[in-house]
Amino acid sequence: MTGQMRLALISDIHGNREALEAVLSDAAARQISHFVVLGDIVGYGPDPAWCVERVMALAKAGAVVIRGNHDAAIAEGGRDMNPQARAAIDWSRPRLTQTQRDWLATLPLTQREGEILFTHASAHSPGDWIYVTSGRDAMASFRSSDARVIFCGHVHIPALYSCDLVGRVHDHQIAAQVASGNALPLLPSRRWLAVLGAVGQPRDGSPAAAWAIFDRDRQEISFRRTAYDHALTARKLRGSDLAPAIAEALAERLREGQ
Repeated sequence: MTGQMRLALISDIHGNREALEAVLSDAAARQISHFVVLGDIVGYGPDPAWCVERVMALAKAGAVVIRGNHDAAIAEGGRDMNPQARAAIDWSRPRLTQTQRDWLATLPLTQREGEILFTHASAHSPGDWIYVTSGRDAMASFRSSDARVIFCGHVHIPALYSCDLVGRVHDHQIAAQVASGNALPLLPSRRWLAVLGAVGQPRDGSPAAAWAIFDRDRQEISFRRTAYDHALTARKLRGSDLAPAIAEALAERLREGQ
């Protein structure tokens, strides 16, 4: 991936074909062809096999792909998940081919590209699936890695943290930037951790798919929102053979962005 200046950073697709298609189309319209997928390709959504196959194609074309906790649960069972998440994994598992299941199981927990670290959850003990929801959580990642920039997902809410030269962590309020899509400079005098939000199941009050663009040349990140037909995804869930209460809850979360 060295030398690829603009990266489309996506995470938490969660079996949502319509959201993933919309994000890939948005990236193509911006002439971005290099991707990083930070895990949770499956879980919650109605199209796990399609999403895995599409991300496998991205990986074959050179994308970095990281394993998320829902991806790991396909093989490991998801015993620590809440009942809704586990029910969705149990439903998704038989809808994947053995090749797809094996591929998910072999994905790395992290990948380092020069000064950048890609991971699904916290850089501190990545396989423990720790959420980064505060400056204190971000501090653990900064202490566990010397990467200047860390990108992660898992939380489903976009966020940006920095660590200054004396080790203080700052929580940057980015709601206005997320809404506008304007670029934020990642100043070289600090280290940075960006939480991307979720493509397939946003939880910050907006149903639009969340992702980001990182310009390696300019050292800028742009948090983006891409509208998609979430009503179609919801109809697919309601029409599936998931338990009706589970399907309805997952469909409503898409509509509410929660």
